[in-house]
Amino acid sequence: MKPTVPIWQKFTLTVEEAAVYFRIGENKLRQIMSENRNADFILWNGNRPQIKRQKFEEFVNNLHNI
Repeated sequence: MKPTVPIWQKFTLTVEEAAVYFRIGENKLRQIMSENRNADFILWNGNRPQIKRQKFEEFVNNLHNI
């Protein structure tokens, strides 16, 4: 059996996981990532983006609206 890590303890999140965790739509997350393609909260695994949870939390904390 493969061990599972709770979403709030993961280092990186998929777009789908991040949408649930941050309560932001997947399309909006993809838009944010496309506008900030080289941001430090994105880790590219080939052509699949992974969102660094804590870095994205910092990014969101500095926003006034999404």
